[in-house]
Amino acid sequence: MDIYKVYDQTDQHYYYGCDQEWYASKWKRLSGCGPTAASNLALYQTQDRFFNTTPYGTDKVRCQNLMEEVWRYVTPKMRGVSTTKMFYTGLMKYAEKADLKIENHVQNISKDKSKRVSLDQVIDFIDGALIQDVPVAFLNLHSGEAKELDPWHWVTLVSIEYPEDKLTGLVQILDAGKIMEINLALWLSTTKQGGGFVYIIPKTSELR
Repeated sequence: MDIYKVYDQTDQHYYYGCDQEWYASKWKRLSGCGPTAASNLALYQTQDRFFNTTPYGTDKVRCQNLMEEVWRYVTPKMRGVSTTKMFYTGLMKYAEKADLKIENHVQNISKDKSKRVSLDQVIDFIDGALIQDVPVAFLNLHSGEAKELDPWHWVTLVSIEYPEDKLTGLVQILDAGKIMEINLALWLSTTKQGGGFVYIIPKTSELR
C-alpha cells in the first residue's frame, strides 16, 4: 500500500492510487476509470524503474503523467472501457511500449447467472493475484445491492478477506483516491450485468 500512497504537493494531502479526476479534460475525467485502473496496475509494475517511493509517498504529478500515457493505449469509447478484453488489450500494448514483460490473467463474470462462475472461483482468482503481490482491476457493470460501488466502473482491488468455507468475501478497493470495502459475495449474487477481473504479472518470475 505504500506504493499506492500518493502525495499531492499542491494541497499537501495523501491519496491512495490514481484518481480519474486528475485528468486534465472533462471527457477524460468522465470516462477515465478504465485507464485509471490500468494506470494503477502499470504503476505497481513500474515502480522500481520510474516511481520509487519518496519519503512522502508516490508523487501525484508522476501519476498524472503515467495516466496520460496509459490513456493512449487504454482508450475509452462512447461506452467507456466496457469489457475486460478492451482493457487488457490496451494494457498489453502499453506494456510493450514500456518494455514491460508481462502476461495477463482474466476472469469474466457473465451477465447470465446460470453461466456465472462461483464465489469460491472468484476468490481463488483474486487470491491468486494477491499471493503474487499484484493488484487486480475490477470491472463492475452493475452494482446490484453493493451500493458502495459505482456502476459501469473500473476500480483497483488490493486485498481480500474470506473464511475457510469461502461462503463470503470482503475486498478492499482503491477508488477516487480512497480505500473502500466491498462485499464481494453480495455483488456477485446480485449484479445484473456482471463484469470481470484482470491482473498482470511479470513473465520472468512468478513472484515479485
